[in-house]
Amino acid sequence: MGVTIHQVAAEAGVSPSTVSNVLNGRSERMLPQTRERVEQTIARLGYRPNGAARHLRTGRTQVIGLVVPSVANPFWGTFARHVEAAALLAGYRVLLCNSERDPVRERDYLEELWADGIRGVVLCSSLPSLEHVLPLVERGMGLIAFDRTAQAGDPAGLVNISVDNAVGAELATRHVLELGHRRLAFVSGSLRSVNRRARFRGFEAALEQFGLTSADTLLFSGGSQDHFGDLDFPDLGRAAARELLAAADPPTAIIAINDMCALGVSASARDAGLQVGEDLSVVGFDDIVLADLATPPLTTIRQPLPAMANAAFAHLRAGIEQDEPAAGGSLLMRPELVVRSSTGPAPGTR
Repeated sequence: MGVTIHQVAAEAGVSPSTVSNVLNGRSERMLPQTRERVEQTIARLGYRPNGAARHLRTGRTQVIGLVVPSVANPFWGTFARHVEAAALLAGYRVLLCNSERDPVRERDYLEELWADGIRGVVLCSSLPSLEHVLPLVERGMGLIAFDRTAQAGDPAGLVNISVDNAVGAELATRHVLELGHRRLAFVSGSLRSVNRRARFRGFEAALEQFGLTSADTLLFSGGSQDHFGDLDFPDLGRAAARELLAAADPPTAIIAINDMCALGVSASARDAGLQVGEDLSVVGFDDIVLADLATPPLTTIRQPLPAMANAAFAHLRAGIEQDEPAAGGSLLMRPELVVRSSTGPAPGTR
């Protein structure tokens, strides 16, 4: 027989109704130390609410959907782990889908999740338009859009959660400019996605602060106009670096759209006989687990993934359990520059 709510209550020194309030997100009037003690007891005893009973009582399944571009990018695997941790603590389970940012796949997955009784989904898609999933929202599916900001034409009440991509790219670019670099390159896939456009705006903003414009730099926007895939970023970085470093006046610093792309840039630079961090500075974005393990370790922009995942689940859960329309809008979180050995002073300025 599994752990009961009464056992959790006795162990935590509270009433069963207090445990129920924590599990159902009704702890706003509770002392923080009480809520924390209950949460720790739930985790330690491995208590899981009876999902079938709750479904009969509330008409809701204790499962949410999580649609990510691809866990081939460690950023998305880490995000999924944090969402799942938050969900499990509240008695929810998570179904994970990989969409490759394909609107058709995103729509099909949401349709299937809806058919299975799932009424809340975290959709990790920075596509400019969510028109393809609007019918699901109109039917009543709760949707949290992750990795994008509010766009014209969004469904009413849509909650968008993202790091401030423009600020992050500005931090990255300003870092290499302060190291004396003036020949910069920006490497990305198609700039049609919301987050990539924001990062390019941040790149341009930093250039302007130093009296430069994008005309003074190089831009590599590989891939087709409709290509958003995560699987090809290392190859994209390699191809970009080969082309950029073969130019008559090659860059001394490259800002990559994400860490996977930056790792490809670094690999290509090493293949060309360059010392990353000395001959060429490279900056990524995301701070995936591989960034600190790279040779040399990668300077990057860290996204606060645990806080972002907790916020995404909390907003989704509130909409599911309160049966009230969300207020909508965008939640932007602050990125952090993490300086490692892949960046250094511009050649000739040491």
